Amino acid sequence: MKKIKILLMTGILATLGCTTTKAQQHQDWPNLAQFQEANATLEDPAENEDRVVFMGNSITIGWINSRPEFFEGKPWINRGISGQTTPQMLIRFRQDVVTLKPKVVVLLAGTNDIAGNTGPSTLEMIIDNIKGMAEIAHANGIKVVLSSTLPAYDYPWKPGLEPAPKIISLNKMIKAYCDATGHVYLDYFSAMVDDRGGLPKKYAADEVHPTKEGYAVMEPLVEAAIAKALTQ
Repeated sequence: MKKIKILLMTGILATLGCTTTKAQQHQDWPNLAQFQEANATLEDPAENEDRVVFMGNSITIGWINSRPEFFEGKPWINRGISGQTTPQMLIRFRQDVVTLKPKVVVLLAGTNDIAGNTGPSTLEMIIDNIKGMAEIAHANGIKVVLSSTLPAYDYPWKPGLEPAPKIISLNKMIKAYCDATGHVYLDYFSAMVDDRGGLPKKYAADEVHPTKEGYAVMEPLVEAAIAKALTQ
């Protein structure tokens, strides 16, 4: 009987240990740990260095994975995290952007909010979070480039949401905010959208995440936007 009790207690403690581990993992909801070590080892920008931080989700981090040569030799820092939504980015914005002391931040966000990755989200909630990040950047002397959300006809991980019209509406909100504040609006959407309001397979095999061909369309656009921001 004692052996049975000991085994039962061992099993209960093991279960509690697993539960605690999972709970600890979920405590870092914005994934602040992702870049903490890299941020800590990064030196302050050199004098006259035009440092740029790319803030975003899988489309942003996928860029440096797919086209590392585009970032090589440039004072550009990629801080994209796959699957992230704007409230998660807003929480980590000070750590992963402001403390790195860039001259410019390029923000690409919104599609995962529309997909509901962290729960239901209205367009007003999304634009408020984008505005929040832009205001933090501006308050710290960082020039702001706000990217249009890329086209998406459907999400393969959550089909049937019909995101295309929502993305069009969100982009109108982003552009209107840029027009009102003087931030640079970076329009990927118009250069990449197809007649369905989606992203064609020639630019994204899954119609969401760009291929090298898709990033090749985006690259001259972001270079021009950064150059414009640096002169403001």
